[in-house]
Amino acid sequence: MIRLDPAAAVPVLSPAVPAWALVDGAVVTDADAAFCAGAALSALDSLARTQAGWAGAWRQRLALKCAAASMRLAGRSEDEAALRDAWHLREAGTDPGPAGSIFGAWRQLALQPPAASADRLEKIVDQLGLHWDGEALADVCTEIEKLAGSPRPAPFAAAAIAVHVVAMRSDCELLAWWLADLVLAQSLRWPRPLPLLMAHAFGPAFRSKSGGGKRIRPGEEGFERAVYLALVQGAVEACRLATEIARRAERLIAVAPKLRAKGAGDVVQRLLDNDAVSGSLTTKNLSRFAARRLFDRLQQLEAVRELSGRTTFRLFGL
Repeated sequence: MIRLDPAAAVPVLSPAVPAWALVDGAVVTDADAAFCAGAALSALDSLARTQAGWAGAWRQRLALKCAAASMRLAGRSEDEAALRDAWHLREAGTDPGPAGSIFGAWRQLALQPPAASADRLEKIVDQLGLHWDGEALADVCTEIEKLAGSPRPAPFAAAAIAVHVVAMRSDCELLAWWLADLVLAQSLRWPRPLPLLMAHAFGPAFRSKSGGGKRIRPGEEGFERAVYLALVQGAVEACRLATEIARRAERLIAVAPKLRAKGAGDVVQRLLDNDAVSGSLTTKNLSRFAARRLFDRLQQLEAVRELSGRTTFRLFGL
């Protein structure tokens, strides 16, 4: 009999950002943008705190989207598919390469509590391909602590840490975005951060109307308002993705009793916890060949999707 985390079977209604909070060209002031961001984050708050069985897959897919957007800042060309390959198709314990390491930093953000220490940040900057000395990282931690304890709203704190980091090192914007999501989670008392802002750093919110469409970077005029608008869009997409993942998870859980393969329960749990699972996965209870048959069966039952588009080295997910 397949045994799953009891939370996996609990249906969770996915909230949505109210239509009146959706922003467009009519938002002209920082106050308007901040109000919309507050409404959007309020809708997202229950999801950020959810312990639904599918929350792991949801968080990791948000991390993947931010990692893909990070490639542009890092001067790389990998898309979501290439990042999945770099992470999931490597030998266990081996280096996933520069792009995979950046993906790993975003995965870690989504998995761990929003705590900041010099030791943790030292590991993160290394994953992001950056290099900072310990004294500078200690200064960043002090600033994070100050912002987290500030009475100012959470979106302001997220924007402020990004500005602080880029003011210290203009070549470390990637770290600035990573920390913006961490500080947002700290300020909102979320158990773990949601990777949101990096996915929109090159989007419409950060395009300057007065500067010919030039991207607004941390510290430049209009940056705070752009962060507020990006949070609205990020919340909308995160809520929509949660609804999609929850529906697919419900289908997977419904068909789980039909699976007879030894070790199938572990595979189902991995699918609920992760963005993708290798089709040639091996465990103590499941051989590579048995895993392939199991994933073929799950596809027949329309409980998983094949994500790579290949016939070999396949990856599956909700």
